[in-house]
Amino acid sequence: MVKRKTYAPVPGQHISGQANKPLSQPPHSLTSQQVLDELCSNSATGLRPEEVPQRLEQMGPNELEQKAGVQPVKIFVEQIFNAMTLVLLMALAASFGIQAWIPGGILAGIIILNIFIGFFQSLQAEKTIDSLRTLGTPTCNVFRGGETMTIQTAEIVPGDIVDLATGDSVPADIRLIEAVNLEADEALLTGESVPILKIPKLTFDAKTGPGDRLNVVFSSSIITKGRGRGIVFATGMFTEIGLIASALSSSGNEVKEHRTRDKRTLIHVVWDPVGSWLGEFLGLTVGTPLQKKLSQLFLSLFCFAIVCAIIVMGANEFNPSKDVIIYAITTAIGTIPVSLLLVLTLTMAAGTKKMLERHVIVRNLSSLEALGGVTNICSDKTGTITQGRMVTRKAWIPGCGTYSVETTSDVYNPTAGQVFFHASQPIDLAGLNAEKKQGALISPLEEVASKFSLQRYLNIASLANLASVEQSDSNSTDSGDWKVKGAPTDIAIEVFAGRFGLNRLELSQGQKAQWKHVAEYPFDSDVKKMTVIFHHVESNETHIFTKGAVERVLESCKFITFGNETHPLTSKTSRDIHLNMETLASQGLRVLALAHRVNGSIVHESEFAGNVVPDRQKFEQDLVFYGLIGIYDPPRPESLPSVRACHGAGIVIHMLTGDHPQTAQAIAVDVGILPSPEKLQSLPADVSGTIMMTAHEFDALTDEQIDGLTQLPLVVARCAPSTKVRMIDALHRRGRYVAMTGDGVNDSPSLKRADIGIAMGTGSDVAKESSDIILTDDNFASILSAIEEGRRIFDNIQKFIQHVLAANIGFVVTLLAGLAFKDENGVSVYQLTPVEIIWMLMGTGAFCETGLGFEKAVADILNRPPQNLKYGVFTPEFLVDMVVYGIIMAACVLGSFTVVIFGFNDGNLGSNCNNKYSEACDPVFRARATCFTTMTWIFLLFAWGLIDFRRSLFYMPKGFKLWASHLWGNQFLFWAVFGVFFTVFPVLYIPKLNHVVFQHTGIGWEWAVVFIDVGVFMSLSEAWKWIKRIYFRRQSGRWREGPTVEV
Repeated sequence: MVKRKTYAPVPGQHISGQANKPLSQPPHSLTSQQVLDELCSNSATGLRPEEVPQRLEQMGPNELEQKAGVQPVKIFVEQIFNAMTLVLLMALAASFGIQAWIPGGILAGIIILNIFIGFFQSLQAEKTIDSLRTLGTPTCNVFRGGETMTIQTAEIVPGDIVDLATGDSVPADIRLIEAVNLEADEALLTGESVPILKIPKLTFDAKTGPGDRLNVVFSSSIITKGRGRGIVFATGMFTEIGLIASALSSSGNEVKEHRTRDKRTLIHVVWDPVGSWLGEFLGLTVGTPLQKKLSQLFLSLFCFAIVCAIIVMGANEFNPSKDVIIYAITTAIGTIPVSLLLVLTLTMAAGTKKMLERHVIVRNLSSLEALGGVTNICSDKTGTITQGRMVTRKAWIPGCGTYSVETTSDVYNPTAGQVFFHASQPIDLAGLNAEKKQGALISPLEEVASKFSLQRYLNIASLANLASVEQSDSNSTDSGDWKVKGAPTDIAIEVFAGRFGLNRLELSQGQKAQWKHVAEYPFDSDVKKMTVIFHHVESNETHIFTKGAVERVLESCKFITFGNETHPLTSKTSRDIHLNMETLASQGLRVLALAHRVNGSIVHESEFAGNVVPDRQKFEQDLVFYGLIGIYDPPRPESLPSVRACHGAGIVIHMLTGDHPQTAQAIAVDVGILPSPEKLQSLPADVSGTIMMTAHEFDALTDEQIDGLTQLPLVVARCAPSTKVRMIDALHRRGRYVAMTGDGVNDSPSLKRADIGIAMGTGSDVAKESSDIILTDDNFASILSAIEEGRRIFDNIQKFIQHVLAANIGFVVTLLAGLAFKDENGVSVYQLTPVEIIWMLMGTGAFCETGLGFEKAVADILNRPPQNLKYGVFTPEFLVDMVVYGIIMAACVLGSFTVVIFGFNDGNLGSNCNNKYSEACDPVFRARATCFTTMTWIFLLFAWGLIDFRRSLFYMPKGFKLWASHLWGNQFLFWAVFGVFFTVFPVLYIPKLNHVVFQHTGIGWEWAVVFIDVGVFMSLSEAWKWIKRIYFRRQSGRWREGPTVEV
């Protein structure tokens, strides 16, 4: 089967909202007839069938561009061609070249182990982001040649007329021609938490964002209500979702390259792609800060290893003999932290398992350490900070008071949460603090039994409603769960009525039903209200129940209730109602009015049986106003404490949402992202003016103007996907390290552009595939768990990197200084053999370093700023420590070698001792064994010393027992130290293994030298920590335990 070509816009040239071939204005800025004319289509007949093939050829099929999948060969090659592996490969080639089979074989095993561990981990992480292709429906109804037909969505072309009905997934971006009560769920695209009512007759400014284009429906959005017809203007990669797909597959370099291609010189044309490839190849320009730092380290060590080998050869007059070359190989191996990548991978894998216990799935291992450096979190609102489900927050009954509902995570359960009552109206509560504003806690069932006005209000709320709320019976698999059906707004109001014991199904269905449904007038976009007619069984009266937009309901009202009394609705009381509505709206609530009256005559169902039904105006007049109800998408209960904890950890939260500015601001204040209005007034004007913006205002600024802002906005409302990406870019230009959370398709580009993408478990597949981390419980608090774990891993990475690099310095200093020790033939004799060094790095070091990776987090890990990305792991203190400890190690090793050779063997270095054992080489082999044992035990105790960078290993403020229990707490490290401690004995005394493989021999009196040298190392390292404590006390007046954090 031949794969069809996929057409895509030129990067940076296609404008959001435009057609495949741009029209004179974006379609939302034109009338539907103008769009029809410019696309050469006809609403009466649709496109002629013979036109379609030509348009399909010109515009391309209506499908998204498909990227290449995982490329195992490329991943495998990347594991081989990095600086560390290249050094080991060179050492391997040199070893085999001089037939040093034993060290060569060991090196080969290490290389293979590192390559395959890296390969399998990378292979798992490199999944192709292709779930966007599955979002559209396979077929749709199109009007062509005067007939409606069902076709594949891929065959849709610009100019097609498409019919839409409830439940349809929109096949392309469509400018509506006509619509009847048509609402579309665009939450995954725009972040809007409720379905959007579409109005085809309106036109909008060209710069209007996707969330406010009420005359357009977007590809992959869902029609939740009504029906409509429209003309396709954008297909495939030219749709809004196509622009998201482009952003997912592009880092932005293509746009930059396209815009500057003509301005580059020949040097840039040649060097830019080469430099970019080289930087990627060596890992210098891609990956997390630690990955980049390690790539730079390995590249530096690669060069240093070559220099060291040259120095060794030069010191021996470039003698090509086998023992000289082995010395050069030994020195080169001593520069490379061969265990580092293995330990790093194991630590990350263990961290991943621990994260899973805390409801966090890590898709990209490297993101774990990067979490420790996160400075800013950009979060979507709907479904991330909020619950993504509508609930009733406030209810006001004139003459009675205001009811407030406590937000819970179980929003559909009418028995969950508490209800509070305050006898004042909302406008009088506006100036009170939160506790006084809430009022007194009430029992809903007792309250409704004692207040007749509340009963009537709740009757309207429950009956002017099409939603149902039911609890599963005990026989079902989900016994006790609450099941809901209906529009989100209706569900929220029905759950509120259910808190007081009223349920529409119980009131109007069954043998004990008090009400009998007669007719309904659905919500209409013109009248903005819905009305139901019920017959009251007991009184034999017909009742009219209406709810809707406040201004429209008031137009139909003639009276108002105050408590149990009814009064005429005057202009003054109407103004009071509007003021109360504005007060509730300022709290981010969507406010509806409830009204009712008893009809003068009985209305029968038969009056609505024919094609002609009575005019709704007949019933929607002379109504009695009963109150207001405010609903919203509530914050998750854990959002406020999580935001506060993030602030305590030095992390700034930005909320980027597609919602209305008032709603966004209210939620942001509720969860602590924005200060309260009172505190906001006290901020400087240049901060308070930009702390909250709309996407239109933010996008109107140039990059230079954004960079000039004192404070980047903490809340941006009406966000398009491109706005979120632009915010992340602005933070990057300020040197910030950004995590982005989200759950919708609209979050996908920003999830990928962010340094760390965090998706919600119930979010879209696209968001998950674009992310590095997934929260399985959709809990914003789990982000804190992830950051805490990331910081712990960062601290521990710093510890085990210090452990191995200090040893590398010790090895190199020892071997370079040891060039002065020459035998009878003038050849330098090495103090540590290649196998001994590899054994210590991979055997001793790898176990201890893995143990350090399992160290617990310090108590105040979330009460300190993020790691400084300027330094990353390699802080100034870290680098000084590395050199000091390395020199101390080298001094102890060289000291033990010198004492054995020159103190007790008259400086006898034998002959050919780098190649094999002989009687003449016995002193050298004993000296090597002493050096090996000394360094092994120093290496072990050094791991315990690194549990804290400044505090003494022997610090016992609460006694020996607690000190010992602390060491025992990390059992992996405890047993690694004790287990490896005893491995020196078999490698010292087993025949052949000692002389042939390790090139040392058993020792006797030399044990005294070992114990003295280990004691000297511990004394000097403790003295160094003491000096550091004094220094940092003088610097800051106090010193903080644990790894240093650069602020």
